[in-house]
Amino acid sequence: MPTAIITGASRGLGLALARALAERDWNLVLDARGADTLKKVAEELAATSQVVALAGDVADDGHRAELVEAARALGGPDLLVNNASLLGPSPQPKLADYPLDTFRAVYEVNVTAPLALIQRALPLLSQSPQGAIVNVTSDAGVEGYEGWGGYGSSKAALEQLSRVLAAEHPELKVWWVDPGDMNTQMQQEAFPDEDVSDRPPPEESVPGILRLIDERAPSGRYQARASSEEQ
Repeated sequence: MPTAIITGASRGLGLALARALAERDWNLVLDARGADTLKKVAEELAATSQVVALAGDVADDGHRAELVEAARALGGPDLLVNNASLLGPSPQPKLADYPLDTFRAVYEVNVTAPLALIQRALPLLSQSPQGAIVNVTSDAGVEGYEGWGGYGSSKAALEQLSRVLAAEHPELKVWWVDPGDMNTQMQQEAFPDEDVSDRPPPEESVPGILRLIDERAPSGRYQARASSEEQ
């Protein structure tokens, strides 16, 4: 069975995608910072899939090494999903007031950690006929929303990183995917004074990602709920 590494898999889009892949008999290596929540997810999915759950911080290189080694032991990885993200302050400050230590931390999690994990996984992904990378991005990475300079610029950097990676590794599929607004904890943290319960659940963004995997779509930027490439 194919094997996927999914970061940020204890809730939101990461959890929804993990559940969908488990139903398809994928082996799963799951990451999240909260050990207790991740353990419950692993126990749930173990009924239908082989699951290795490793709690930790994707900004830690030792943890990243553990994720790739666990996938290797399961015969993969065939798919790497860089879903874990750091929002930064809530509510979002303007750039003129953005604390630089937090700005660096956002980039460490949202840009450096995905690249570092890709570097570790690349030799194995390149050997897989299904080798693919999903980098979860955001419309904040392409639009200039007031107050989103930290998170948004980090996602813009992740998108450009993805474009270059796709050009350098044509043997792989590299998809940077905008899941759209979702009813998630991060969305609520981003808009602390709003009720985000009217946003679509993350499960509605999963079919578009599965379609990319099934159809081996060309590398590129996609909106998950439209599953259409943006040139």
